[in-house]
Amino acid sequence: MTIKAIIFDVDGTLADTEDGHRKSFNKAFAESGLDWNWDVALYDKLLRVTGGKERIKYFVSDFLKGFDKPANYDGFVKNLHAVKTRHYTAMLGEGHIPLRPGIIQLMADARAQGIRLAIATTTTPENVTALLQQGLGDDAKSWFEVIGCGDIVPHKKPAPDIYFWVLEKMRLSAANCIALEDSENGLRSALAAGIRTFVTVNQYTRNQNFDGATAVFEDLSNLSAFYRAAGLPLSKQ
Repeated sequence: MTIKAIIFDVDGTLADTEDGHRKSFNKAFAESGLDWNWDVALYDKLLRVTGGKERIKYFVSDFLKGFDKPANYDGFVKNLHAVKTRHYTAMLGEGHIPLRPGIIQLMADARAQGIRLAIATTTTPENVTALLQQGLGDDAKSWFEVIGCGDIVPHKKPAPDIYFWVLEKMRLSAANCIALEDSENGLRSALAAGIRTFVTVNQYTRNQNFDGATAVFEDLSNLSAFYRAAGLPLSKQ
């Protein structure tokens, strides 16, 4: 099958964002008067759950048994996540989270060959926009035909909902696409949608189970190797 589109995850895939998220959560906790602190070891465990609001709830339910939930618990979590997003987008705007090696060249090569680009992520639209603008410029969103993010589907990764949504919007079959992910949850999501998936690992995902991935890379600094593995007719770096 001819590859007509590449679908990208965002956090950990386009950029090494996870530690930026962790630090932003901690800033939000401090600003909100909470004595919570997510260190690297704890955050590694919390990443089993996708979605920021879901991650906060997972922390409270599984790691903070004695927490007295406010009456409007969902509102509390939503507000806390909004504060975190503000800190995270500020961090992006300051240029502290660059795109990973090879990402910009891959996108440029794909666009030059008429291969369509899309995004399938659980992160918020604000986070996606801020990262793309910082890494690719003000017209970054125009690079992508479809951007699936946030809470637009009922179930987040590892459920395949976001990938099915993107495929429907692009009017493409899974066989005509490849996905680029960084985590086991992301891989499971894409594979459940029937999409051939490639993984680029990071410090939080390096030891996860990537059975079923077509190939696993440290990063895309060697794009020629990725193009050969993917069967993409794209130029070399």
